[in-house]
Amino acid sequence: MAEDISQQRPSIPSFYRNKCIFVTGFTGFMGKVLLEKLLRSCPGIKRCYLLVRPKKGQTPQERIDSIINSKLYDKLRASMPDLKERVVAVCGDIVEPRLGLSIEDEQSITAETNIVFHSAATVKFDEELKLSVQMNVLGVRRIVELARKMKNLEALIHVSTAYANCDKESVKEIVYDPPLHPNKIIDAMEWMDKDAIQALTSKLIGSRPNTYTYTKAMAEFLLVEEGAGLPVAIVRPSIVGASWEEPMPGWVDNLNGPTGLLAAVGKGLLFVMHGDVYCTADMIPVDTATNAMIAAAWYTAVERPKDVLVYNCTSGQINRLTWGAMACCIRENFIINPCHNIARVPKPRFTPSMFWRDTMWFFDQLIPAYIMDFYLRITGKRPMFVKIQDRLSKAVTTLEFFTSNEWHFHNDNIFMLLGKMTEEDKRTFCFDPRSIDWKKYMLNYCLGVKQFVLKEDISELPRARIALQRLQRIQSLLKVVACVLVWRLLVKRVPVFHSLWNLLLGWVQVLFMKVPRLARSS
Repeated sequence: MAEDISQQRPSIPSFYRNKCIFVTGFTGFMGKVLLEKLLRSCPGIKRCYLLVRPKKGQTPQERIDSIINSKLYDKLRASMPDLKERVVAVCGDIVEPRLGLSIEDEQSITAETNIVFHSAATVKFDEELKLSVQMNVLGVRRIVELARKMKNLEALIHVSTAYANCDKESVKEIVYDPPLHPNKIIDAMEWMDKDAIQALTSKLIGSRPNTYTYTKAMAEFLLVEEGAGLPVAIVRPSIVGASWEEPMPGWVDNLNGPTGLLAAVGKGLLFVMHGDVYCTADMIPVDTATNAMIAAAWYTAVERPKDVLVYNCTSGQINRLTWGAMACCIRENFIINPCHNIARVPKPRFTPSMFWRDTMWFFDQLIPAYIMDFYLRITGKRPMFVKIQDRLSKAVTTLEFFTSNEWHFHNDNIFMLLGKMTEEDKRTFCFDPRSIDWKKYMLNYCLGVKQFVLKEDISELPRARIALQRLQRIQSLLKVVACVLVWRLLVKRVPVFHSLWNLLLGWVQVLFMKVPRLARSS
């Protein structure tokens, strides 16, 4: 009987045929990969409406065109000549009432849309609470209001985060009650001034580390409450990293999350972080997460579950990678494939001690930064390394909560969804973390950071390797010189070290006197 039902279920590409899609957050990291995969693997899609706001003098259409013309879309442009005709730019903003849509655009969207993917959000961990509420919570309310007007809506997929409930050690695939009802926090943000909000932020977010996770939890609850009766599902990716396979291994285009750390390590600017080498680095490749979103929309539309299903799109309990193993992979890969113009030899490490972390940061990063800035000053160049270290310190601090703690994410719904798919769909829309080879993934990730984020030419690697070898020799020489200077200083100033030095010299003299005697006797 189960097989008969499975046979009646359309394949994912068949389901998406002649469908109209509405996407928010297209210009973000996940949004770009989502649209590319949707159109390439489901070529029968009729139209995609993309909510985009004007930015830096570019119109929404110009922003979309620049992305579509990028390397990420090379395969899709080759296979779909009418690509630009399938994609419709819609001017709007999730922080505006009615999403800032014109009457004409709203009428077209509500009349035609079948599937909604809502991925627009602020992913800045330390964003001001008011803006975070406007984008992550109120944005969801506005999406629900628009969805209720859609005549042919079949699925609304909301992208959350596995860390929305990071105040719990075990996170199930359910929507938890927030510490405060979303309506209360929305009302408070309207009348409270900036200083009052800033003063109350730490008390409001409680045991959560930042406004991002706090507002994401609020958004989930609001979606379930106000989206009652709508075909809704929530996908919760963990730490989203570079692509695993599609559309190309290692693709990434921003410095958010672990990518920024990789870039800083590769450039020889970051050496130590607070973290537990035995804790799980719950990474999920961006293409794995977007495949889960596409499949979740298909299942929501076809099966119409009576409850809102939540999918923890994580890897920790399925295919574990630790922070220690990740640091080893990063160090190895950036030694084999070094970045250009590195400041120092890459050597990342985690320490569970905040005292040791601060001490190492001071001696291993801050003092060298001042020395390098001093050198830049006397050579007539602009100092920059101390400023870089200040920025790095802030960025690293926001991530250390996740490198120092462990969570257990349940994945029942993820495996249920895999079980409902055909073998062909599992291959085409693979989101099973067991398929990831972490060593190969980290190699591609490091190369992707070099190529796509730092804009370095891979063909120049031989030159970069020669420069790294030269830097390694210089650093080794400087360490020897530093050790000799410190030792000589101690010998002169501290009597105990002076005595030890004399004793050592005495042993050396005795040894050299014995060697010729032994040679003559033999």
